[in-house]
Amino acid sequence: MSDTAIDTLRAGARFDVEALRAQFPILRREVHGKPLVYLDNAATSQTPQVVIDVFGDYYARLNANIHRGLHTLADEATAAFEATRARVKAFLNAEDARQVVFTRGTTEAINLVAQSFGRQHLGPGDEVLISMLEHHSNIVPWQLLALDLGFTLKVIPVDERGSLDMQAYQALLCERTKLVAVNHVSNALGTINPVKEMARLAHEQGAVILIDGAQAAPHQTIDVQDIDADFYAFSGHKVYGPTGVGVLYGKKALLDAMPPWQGGGEMIKTVSFEPSGTTFAETPHKFEAGTPAIAEVIALGRALAWVEEVGVDAIGEWESVLLDHATRAVSRIDGLKIIGTAPHKAGVLSFVVDGAHSQDIGLLIDQLGVAIRTGHHCAQPLLHHFGVEATCRASFAAYNTLEEVDVFVSALERVIGMVR
Repeated sequence: MSDTAIDTLRAGARFDVEALRAQFPILRREVHGKPLVYLDNAATSQTPQVVIDVFGDYYARLNANIHRGLHTLADEATAAFEATRARVKAFLNAEDARQVVFTRGTTEAINLVAQSFGRQHLGPGDEVLISMLEHHSNIVPWQLLALDLGFTLKVIPVDERGSLDMQAYQALLCERTKLVAVNHVSNALGTINPVKEMARLAHEQGAVILIDGAQAAPHQTIDVQDIDADFYAFSGHKVYGPTGVGVLYGKKALLDAMPPWQGGGEMIKTVSFEPSGTTFAETPHKFEAGTPAIAEVIALGRALAWVEEVGVDAIGEWESVLLDHATRAVSRIDGLKIIGTAPHKAGVLSFVVDGAHSQDIGLLIDQLGVAIRTGHHCAQPLLHHFGVEATCRASFAAYNTLEEVDVFVSALERVIGMVR
């Protein structure tokens, strides 16, 4: 037996995927008369029943606005909401729960930093570094701000395997660099970036670093103190939680010095019609204007608890087994080319097939019950760098099985035979 096969058996013995799958109602459904094989987890992961149950419980027992009320329901809803803030603190190993700001997702978290920190600190002559690997949500906010404020946006290149060019990164860093904004894991390729080293190098130049952790949080332990991240963002719907909620972590000194981004209820201390008469709440509440997504935040806390119960490192290890199995299998398909072969990857497999359009593959494989993602994955500059307009992307989660990978590969071979 090969070393790889032995590793697979060991991982499977430690990870009871069938028991875990039973917690996800959607995995019992069929699509086009076929059992669902869901491999679009980099877009949105599915949700276990214990997280789904949060919504019924909240609206049946706790439904009230938070923070402002003195009655029992408001107190209980506030306690449940703030318990998630404490849960996120622990999940990220943040120093203080007040460093956790709730947003609608990673995109809004990045825009918050751009519009608050960026407008306060960036201007003509300054430089912001992003990477070729970025999702559009970590490109476009900086482009818009650069047009408005006049700073320069520079791009860290990648090599032919999709790994970040660290020598180029070091060469780009200089005294003009004020901010580095990079993802922890590429959503399009699965590349895992050396963010701790990137943070160290940025700080040596006096720059701050913002890390888009949307694709990292579901797959590996995140320690913002060890990374020395200035800002770190992730989304609930990538980490077995609900849509419409996300997190921005920030070092407290930075958050305290940043002005509010949106105005309204909750984010104020006092309001007056007098000039400069309005004062603002303390961090983090000054960044949480209006009624938040209360049920979604509480459900996010339950999702993170579920991930911790399963074990995020165990999840990542199992996904590596799935990725290795899938990579070996599709590599045997004639005319198929994997895009992104970095040595350090999360569970993402992107590929193109000679003579076959990615959209056709995605539509036809769905008829066989297999859900994958096709298109540019909100990473058009990266795909153009590799000379393609679109790829097929299979992405793995804790509940996927080796048998599902085999079904996917068999369906892929059948579909390729149909479209060529």
